[in-house]
Amino acid sequence: MRYFFALFAVSVAAVIALLGFRGSHFRKPPLYIFPDMEFQLKLRPQAPSGFFPNGRTSQLPVPGTIARAVPVQTASGPVFPFEDAPVNTGWVVGTTNFVEHNPLPITSALLKRGQQRYTINCAPCHGGLADGNGITRKIGAMAVVANLHDKRIVEMPDGELFYVITHGRNLMGPYGAQVSIEDRWAVVAYLRALQLARLGEPEDLPPQLRTLLK
Repeated sequence: MRYFFALFAVSVAAVIALLGFRGSHFRKPPLYIFPDMEFQLKLRPQAPSGFFPNGRTSQLPVPGTIARAVPVQTASGPVFPFEDAPVNTGWVVGTTNFVEHNPLPITSALLKRGQQRYTINCAPCHGGLADGNGITRKIGAMAVVANLHDKRIVEMPDGELFYVITHGRNLMGPYGAQVSIEDRWAVVAYLRALQLARLGEPEDLPPQLRTLLK
């Protein structure tokens, strides 16, 4: 066994002497056995290149190129995610004001999608009724969870709710990476439906539906 440790120590010393420690600086480059993609044949942006006729590495898209981003369908037409538009940001363009109303058409399909996304992403904390009594609060994982029927939240513009879902606020983390733009607006629409169900008045219903109330 002692010969094994001696041989192991000699091997380690030999490897260090030959290759050095990772991240060390030498006057001569160390020997790379596993380069780990540190050296790649690639073209750097805005650098000269003899490969293309115009001598540039950065090239314009070829004619007929289709953007990979899927546009959001709004009442005013399709909007791509990279555009500075209220549907993407929740802000009125050129101002610091949030948009007052949801820019997507409020349909039964949008509300159903919002209910599904809300149940997956929001209900664990805020509860199925949006009253802040989700499972995380019941088991003590989170002591403070917002009641989405509070007056200050009910009076928020739709754009501000979208902004909070996207970027988070206070103890709530951001969900922009997990929930798509359309789904965030769908969640806002469904939350408004929950708030209306809790805080609405009979006068908010169409006349033909008021007769169904008991």
